[in-house]
Amino acid sequence: MLNNKQEFTIEYGGKTVILETGRLAKQADGAVMVTCGGTQILSTVCSAKEAAPGQDFFPLLVDYKEKFFSAGKFLGGFRKREGRPSDAEILLMRMIDRPFRPMFPKGYFNETIIMNQVISYDPENDPEILAGLGAASCLAISDIPFEAPVGFAKIGYKDGNYIFNPSHEELQDSELDMIVAASEAAILMVEGEAQELPEEVMLGAINHAHEEIKKFCKGLAEMKAKVGKPTRAYESSKSNDTLLSKVADEFKSQAREILSVTDKVKRSGSIREFTKKVEETIKANPENYGLTEDASFGKEAYAAADGLLYNMMRNDILSEDKRIGGRKLTEVRPIETEVGLLKRVHGSSLFTRGETQVMGAVVVGSKEGAQLVENLNGTHFQDFYLHYTFAPYSVGEARGYRGVGRREVGHGNLAERALKNMVDPSNPYTIRIACEVTESNGSSSMGSVCAGSMALMDAGVKMKAPVAGIAMGLIKDGDNFKILTDILGDEDHLGDMDFKVAGTKDGITAIQMDIKITGINEEILSTAMTQAKEGRLHILSQMESSISNTRDEIKDFIPRIEEIKVKPDQIGMVIGPGGKNIKALQANFGVTVECNDDGTVKILGTNGKSVKDAITSLDMNINGPKIGADYDAVVVTIKEYGAFVDIAPGVSGLVHVSEMAEERVNDVNEYVKEGDKVQVRVLDKDKFGKTKLSIKAIKPLEKRA
Repeated sequence: MLNNKQEFTIEYGGKTVILETGRLAKQADGAVMVTCGGTQILSTVCSAKEAAPGQDFFPLLVDYKEKFFSAGKFLGGFRKREGRPSDAEILLMRMIDRPFRPMFPKGYFNETIIMNQVISYDPENDPEILAGLGAASCLAISDIPFEAPVGFAKIGYKDGNYIFNPSHEELQDSELDMIVAASEAAILMVEGEAQELPEEVMLGAINHAHEEIKKFCKGLAEMKAKVGKPTRAYESSKSNDTLLSKVADEFKSQAREILSVTDKVKRSGSIREFTKKVEETIKANPENYGLTEDASFGKEAYAAADGLLYNMMRNDILSEDKRIGGRKLTEVRPIETEVGLLKRVHGSSLFTRGETQVMGAVVVGSKEGAQLVENLNGTHFQDFYLHYTFAPYSVGEARGYRGVGRREVGHGNLAERALKNMVDPSNPYTIRIACEVTESNGSSSMGSVCAGSMALMDAGVKMKAPVAGIAMGLIKDGDNFKILTDILGDEDHLGDMDFKVAGTKDGITAIQMDIKITGINEEILSTAMTQAKEGRLHILSQMESSISNTRDEIKDFIPRIEEIKVKPDQIGMVIGPGGKNIKALQANFGVTVECNDDGTVKILGTNGKSVKDAITSLDMNINGPKIGADYDAVVVTIKEYGAFVDIAPGVSGLVHVSEMAEERVNDVNEYVKEGDKVQVRVLDKDKFGKTKLSIKAIKPLEKRA
């Protein structure tokens, strides 16, 4: 049948969501068009019928693309066709990917591609959540093995009330912007930013979202029952129990020694030697380990060694509260902090926590440094952004750096969201933070939050409060679980959760949770948040040893920005014909001048006095000199009745002979000459706008010798 269109309607967060299948992309394993208002997403999924030979991991790829035709717009710039994904698109790909991974069965290694395309856009209906719902829907009705239906929701918070799937306008005034993904049974993923909200409010938001998501999951289950395909048969990659058992018996003592090594480099070296020894042992007599002569011994040895360390580490934590290197469950690794590390950078810092180290650098400047962002909503400029770089040398790898990956975009965005709301709203600068990971062994993104916070304060950027971040882990077996504070890379690899929380002493500013199991409950979340707060407060106290507040005196080479407000209809006077006035101001004082349509004029320069003088000059050009104020002036013309002086470019006045000296002045040339610098006081401005000045009111002139 050419068209077997079927629609399912779900009331979700006060809006009608329509899930349609059977009309578009019928050759895909699953295809759903999601419609809410005027926004429509086409979501498709295809999974290979077999795993690639030797495949030992699950290759899942999630794509998301905003088609500009969906909003009736042309893409800006030279290229008119959508190409490389934007950072915003990459972030959404990651957001959809993360809750899905643990819901595929273990041992399913068939390459799987989920594609989401915005094909119609209505500003009133955000495509972010709809893309997640579409991806979950096409998976649910496909024949691909998948644990259970999944839903996505965005949560805001204002005046003590939660807002489910808020609009763009509602988010402008919201204290919270958070996305939650969950199955009907448990939470799978959390990510968002907040304005110093307490742990109980954040937990309440997650639970509120989950209650709504449950309704969507029930509706999706009904859709699956009516149009879903039977789950395909597949060959699961099964573990070799004989190999795992024998390796565990023979190499337990060596594994125990490895887990006692605190230093990451030494432990990694020991693991390599250990894996090689396991390989040599099983290769010498493969039949004893359930292998054949043509087996891939290196791969089998890695799986066996990793499995032994996995089981041993988890058992140590669950049974004895014993972590790698003997650290306590709630213990944060030693911390060292430093600011002013880079001598000609506006603000810099170095944050070291155990074997994770991040160098932060801050550059402040004018709107010329703002980031141009183009999306379906239009074009705007971003004046605060953070770039996170994870170079291979940070983990001792001998390979080149080939540009920013999705992981770096995601980690940088999380750190940016943790910091941006803590910058004082009156900040006049465009700010770029660069976080360079120089060592890594667990949560470099949270290290970037700490380094970025200190670098901002070092640059003199006003902040509401310092911000720190920490990563929490989870080891769970049945109902038994333990939360780990400040996880290592190995604990992340062998554990069940990566839960990152950033904030000030008063509340949370950013949060992100990923899991490797099929969900966690409220008890685990609550315990992790409480433990994370203790760790965050400890880290903040350590950061205070280097810097606790924004510097009062900023470095000489850091640009100063001052603002002056004029009437909007006076902007033309500031600029002048053909830009004459603004060009003269910039040339005379060595500053940069920016004008906004609302009447805000910003003066930027590295010399504080020049900036203030430029403001004074601008103010005088617009409003004239103030009566009773003193100004530096230059004599430009001498007459028999006095001298005309310039107190600012384009602003002049007369010093009458009676206002030059105590005695009678018969010849002005005997007291001043053209080009002399003098100080004058404004006496009066007549009805014609002429300014009367006095020199003797400040310091009388004396006749030249």
